[in-house]
Amino acid sequence: MLTNRHIVILGGDARQIEVIDKLIALDARLSLVGFDQLDRNFNGAMKVTMDEVQPRTVDSLILPVSGTDEEGTVETTFSNQQVKLTEEWLAETPDHCTIYSGISTPYLDHIAQKNGREVVKLFARDDVAIYNSIPTVEGTIMMVIQHTDITIHHANVIVLGLGRTGMSVARAFHALGAHVKVGDRNPRQIARAIEMGVDAFYLKNLGDEVDDAEICINTIPAMVLTSRVLSKMPASSFIIDLASLPGGTDFRFAKKRGIKAIITPGLPGLVAPKTAGKIIANVMQELLEEKFKEEEEDES
Repeated sequence: MLTNRHIVILGGDARQIEVIDKLIALDARLSLVGFDQLDRNFNGAMKVTMDEVQPRTVDSLILPVSGTDEEGTVETTFSNQQVKLTEEWLAETPDHCTIYSGISTPYLDHIAQKNGREVVKLFARDDVAIYNSIPTVEGTIMMVIQHTDITIHHANVIVLGLGRTGMSVARAFHALGAHVKVGDRNPRQIARAIEMGVDAFYLKNLGDEVDDAEICINTIPAMVLTSRVLSKMPASSFIIDLASLPGGTDFRFAKKRGIKAIITPGLPGLVAPKTAGKIIANVMQELLEEKFKEEEEDES
């Protein structure tokens, strides 16, 4: 249980509703910042503004999956008010205050390090990333169907990156009958792709592999679909970039070429917010109970 533990949830989307429900059930004391337009009241949680939170009482901060931008602003789906995590505000929190976020950013890392606060990146965990790949795959399939005029069956599909998300994507599209090729830098991942029954190539040869691509799915958070690569891709191709912002695609040049290219940050939260939220909520329960148990043992 999290009785008497003050946890502040700063912004977020529908996934955070599952986190809120979970933490209420664990008897935490919740302050919800950036939820003033959410048409729902929670017994055991208070909707407040950032100014109404007393930072000295805060045991943990939970940020949106996207963390903060480079000015400290967090995403607020349920509010038009700007919610900002500042260095000065964080400095007033207790030394044991921990920040939980899907990913981190240079700004968040900077203010946390300067104040000696730990940032726990949920999506760096294998379990979260693998579970989260399930709604990501379903959302990717939905987007491909919506944005193309061909069937996935027998389509020429390139998947870039065979990490935790890329592997699930490649496996799903292969199972749907697509001709899947996987590009990666790691020889181990190349071997894994071949073992899965799909073709594989090294990313350094990407430009030689895209001439017949109908669908390209990128999971690599680095610029891989450069103008040089895109110049060799058919204008009728469809690119869906699943990597965290700003993605790995030269979107300006893709538009110039007439290639439809979209980036889908937070796709699980769009297509399956309840499931995606439960994944985060279950991990948050485990992390918070473990953290506070250790603190109580240290105090005793």
